[in-house]
Amino acid sequence: MSATPGTARSLGERRLYTAGAILAALVAFAGFARTYYLKGSFGSPDLSPILHAHGLVMTLWFVLFIAQARLVAAGRTDIHRKLGMAGVVVAILVVALGSVIAVDGARGGLSPGLPPLVFLAIPLGMLVVFATLVGAAIVLRRRSDWHKRLMLLATLGLITPAIARLSIHVLGIESPPLFFAATDAIVIAWVAWDTVRNRRLHPAFLWGTLFFLASQPLRIAIGHTDAWQRFAAWLVG
Repeated sequence: MSATPGTARSLGERRLYTAGAILAALVAFAGFARTYYLKGSFGSPDLSPILHAHGLVMTLWFVLFIAQARLVAAGRTDIHRKLGMAGVVVAILVVALGSVIAVDGARGGLSPGLPPLVFLAIPLGMLVVFATLVGAAIVLRRRSDWHKRLMLLATLGLITPAIARLSIHVLGIESPPLFFAATDAIVIAWVAWDTVRNRRLHPAFLWGTLFFLASQPLRIAIGHTDAWQRFAAWLVG
């Protein structure tokens, strides 16, 4: 018996979210292999406890997202909902620990191609975007078509730091616009895939992607303002 159009579309969406979850995890692994996952093989410096905690929480988020995508694909929405509460806790930890790491990095003068206080607006802005998209997905959790798309955007948005490390370590390029462009290409590819399969651009992807894309130049612009640099100096001080 051939699949109905609705069944085929559902299978396509399951592949979309599973593939997006796996891709995000693979990019994160590749980007942080040298400094975290395979650091022993590269002779990288030891990490502080807070960096270990940050790496563990980020790993939990990507693993949990893959598990959630597969649970929905398997029809186990009951377990998916129960794990959702754990996902909220992990999301809060992602934002909290990520903020601490970003501020510590600025305090230590770490920055790819921009003054540290200017650059600080980029990772903190990424966390604001992540929190906003996840928060919206939680509010709209009963509208599964919105919920899953917003969660995918939030997760794909987290891979920019991994892409930055791949660019720096492999290509020797320190360019935040390039890091953003690579992330954008992945996000737009997934949105295009969904749009072609469903023959329409879903509003969640429309507004979520516009918000995501608009935040990038806005972060850089904010980072160059006097008000931000005073605030950033207070944070790192």
